[in-house]
Amino acid sequence: MPPDGDQASGNRIDSSAQNGAVAFATTHWSVVLTAQDESPAAQEALEKLCRTYWRPIFSFVRRQGVGPEEAEDLTQGFFALLLERRDLSAVRKEKGRLRSYLLVSLKHFLADERRRAMAIKRGKGQRLIPLEELRANERADMEPADPLTAERIYERRWATTLLEQVLRRLKDEYRAAGNAALFDRLKQLLPDEPGAPSQADIAAQLGMTENAVRQAFHRFRQRYQLLLRDEIAHTVATPSDIEDELRYLVSVLRA
Repeated sequence: MPPDGDQASGNRIDSSAQNGAVAFATTHWSVVLTAQDESPAAQEALEKLCRTYWRPIFSFVRRQGVGPEEAEDLTQGFFALLLERRDLSAVRKEKGRLRSYLLVSLKHFLADERRRAMAIKRGKGQRLIPLEELRANERADMEPADPLTAERIYERRWATTLLEQVLRRLKDEYRAAGNAALFDRLKQLLPDEPGAPSQADIAAQLGMTENAVRQAFHRFRQRYQLLLRDEIAHTVATPSDIEDELRYLVSVLRA
């Protein structure tokens, strides 16, 4: 395993951790909340959050008994309205967390749509969120076929989306360092991965010693945890919310 890229990545995160307050000030949700006007930075941050976290919204809508195509239209309409109006008055009441704010806003939006009983034709025909990327099997996974409430489905999809985003970022880092194969093997050692090989198996596959694999996975797990906290930081208003949101996410995944 080439250690240089991994070590450099670790050095970068160490440097970032030493300047945590500065780094947090630039997280997506904090940028949105602190913007006093229609600043391009706030608009870009909000759009990025919408593109990342549309799956929980879609899942919630589907659990209302709405068909897939109508659910896509409602999801697009909700984000179009959110991006156009940016009404953040409910944020403080929801403790400044994007997860809670989106759910409350979505419930209000769906209630309004039911009252109006009209088709969603917003966004001037633009597809703001790439819902067409849904694969057939992923669409089936979102069918309202289990007994969980819509809120629980929303939270579970939120948690899994956040973890997927963390793994995507980590994979990009390993790939950039020329360690894509190492990432693929180490990812299998995470607790929720089915049929995980042993560290000895991975060592044999990659021509490494078992001790080297153990050290590599230790760095992998540390980086994963740092990226997880960083990803959560993008969805809360203050640094003090990160640990609470992390604990809540863990409780959702364990439920």
